[in-house]
Amino acid sequence: MPTSTMKSGSNLETSTNTLLGLDANNYHEALVANCLDGLPPFEESSYNTSGEPAIKYIQPPNPAWKFGESVESTELGRKWMEGAKFEDDWEHFDAEKEENRKIYTLMISGIQPRPIAFVSSVSATGEENIAPFSFFQALCPSPPLIMISAFNAPRVKDTTANIQATKEFTVNIISLPWIVQANAASIDAPVHISEWEVAGLTKEPSTHVRAPRVKESAFSIECTLFDKYDVVHPDTGVNTSTITFGLIKCIHVRKDVLNARGLPDPAKLQSVSRLGDISYGLTTEAFRLPRPSWASDGETIEKILEERKKAE
Repeated sequence: MPTSTMKSGSNLETSTNTLLGLDANNYHEALVANCLDGLPPFEESSYNTSGEPAIKYIQPPNPAWKFGESVESTELGRKWMEGAKFEDDWEHFDAEKEENRKIYTLMISGIQPRPIAFVSSVSATGEENIAPFSFFQALCPSPPLIMISAFNAPRVKDTTANIQATKEFTVNIISLPWIVQANAASIDAPVHISEWEVAGLTKEPSTHVRAPRVKESAFSIECTLFDKYDVVHPDTGVNTSTITFGLIKCIHVRKDVLNARGLPDPAKLQSVSRLGDISYGLTTEAFRLPRPSWASDGETIEKILEERKKAE
């Protein structure tokens, strides 16, 4: 059942059927060969299994920056802007002139990292489906809403059809230890094959909806259908995608990923993000930036801007 939006037109895309059909001795070799196609070699994995925090907190960039100073006022900024000096430094892609596939690959490569929704749904006849979507985002805290966008080509995805039929689903955040299993669920399996069984994941009963959540997920969201929006192409009139808005009914969080404030700790959650082609990301460094406030910074900002005007 082809339910995943995690596809790519890149030459890095490989057939999951081909890889899954290999024996254990040849699987790793074939996987590495496909992942390295057109890319520099990567290092052997050294994932953290010690239980210690997997994210290193570093100093934010340009700590000496002051309000009103340009990007080029810092060494890091000057180096960054060297690539934007001349018109010839840019490539321009007119969405009305480029092929859809080109715009799609540009979007998934440039709009990144993207969170991944691993969506569990049930059809009107009780068939259970699970699939990953990287066109996904939190929308609103009150009421608490999330959104998922799914292509309707070559047909409406099972996930979209199921949610519209039963008005319920769960979103499960993917963590590093089970990303391979989640990726396996994107396979275009025939109707009699369960993605749950292919992926080797465990169904956990939900408390508010019929769709099960994924036991392996440390952060799961139960949703009911809040609304939907069918995206119609302005030129062709074709319904190309469906955006599903989910109303959050319950959030399940594993206690061992919570910090002292009772919130998910990114170092413990180890959530995986989507990049371009078939690449995924894992945050290993983070920094914190205090949000400026006019109450505390306004007087300083006004003084700096006034002095700058006088100097011009």
